[in-house]
Amino acid sequence: MRLDDLDPSKNVRDQGRGGGGSFGGGSGGGGLGLLLGFLPMLLGRKMGCGTILLIGGAALAFMYFSSGSLQLADGAGGGGFQSESSGANVACDTAEERFACQVLASTEQTWSKLFQANGETYRPTTLTFYDQSGQSGCGAAQAAMGPFYCPADQGVYLDTSFFREMATRMGAKGDFAQAYVIAHEVGHHIQNLTGVAAQVRKAQGSASKAEGNALQVRMELQADCYAGVWAAQNADRMEPGDVEEGLNAAHAIGDDTLMRGAGQQPVESMFTHGSSEQRMAWLRKGMQTGDPSSCDTFAAGAV
Repeated sequence: MRLDDLDPSKNVRDQGRGGGGSFGGGSGGGGLGLLLGFLPMLLGRKMGCGTILLIGGAALAFMYFSSGSLQLADGAGGGGFQSESSGANVACDTAEERFACQVLASTEQTWSKLFQANGETYRPTTLTFYDQSGQSGCGAAQAAMGPFYCPADQGVYLDTSFFREMATRMGAKGDFAQAYVIAHEVGHHIQNLTGVAAQVRKAQGSASKAEGNALQVRMELQADCYAGVWAAQNADRMEPGDVEEGLNAAHAIGDDTLMRGAGQQPVESMFTHGSSEQRMAWLRKGMQTGDPSSCDTFAAGAV
C-alpha cells in the first residue's frame, strides 16, 4: 500500500521502549482481547478483559484484533499528540511505527470526509505504541493482548512486535495485513463515536452468554467492514496483492480457524469474532462498496 507521501498522524504517542509503562489495576477496556468467550475453556480459568494472559502462539492468535466491546463505556478525551518523555518524541521513528502512523493519518482523512458528508465532525482516535507492557485507560496493556481499542480514552494500543507474530505465527504477511489491523481498531472507534458500541453493551447486559457472543460477532464483523470501507476509499493507494493480503489476514483470525489451530472443535455459539468466511465476506463487502451504510451487520439476516 502506497502511503509514503502521507505525513504521519500527530495523534500518536509512545510510552517508551524497553518495557516501560506502569500498571494501575484499572478495570474494563481491553479489546479484541474480549476475543474469545471460549478462551477460559482453553486455559481452564475465567479472565477479565484487562488481565488476559495468553499461552503459546495459538493463544497469541486468539487475542488478535482486540475490541473490548463486552466492557465498552462511552469515553471522553483522546486525540492530540503527547510524548511520554521530556526529550524528543520517539513515536513513528521505526519503519513499522511510521507505517502505522501513516495508516492512522489515512484513516483520519477518510473518516473525516465520510463524517463531513453526513453533516458530522470526526473526532480521531489516538494511537499509542508500547513495548511489551504499557498502560491504557482500560488498564494494563501487554504485548500478548495484541492490538486493542480502549473506549475509556478512545485510544488504539499497539505493540508493533505483533506484526511479526502475525506474519510468523498466523501466516498473515504484508503491509496491507498490518494496515487492516489498524483500520479494524479504528472501526471500533467509529462504533464508539456513533453509539453502536453503547447499544451493544446495553443489549449484552441482559443477554445470555450465547446471545452476547452473537452480538460481539456482529460488532467485529462491522469493524471488518469499516476496514474495507477505508481500503475502498483509498483504492488509488492499493497495490497488487493488497486485497489478497487483507483477506488472508481476515481468514487467519476467524474463530473457527483459531479453534482448530488450538486443537478444539469449532463451536459456533462460542464464536465472538465470526468465522473465517464471515470475516472475509464483510471485509470484502466494505472493499466493494466503500460505503459505511453497507456495514449494517445488525440487520436481520445480515450474519
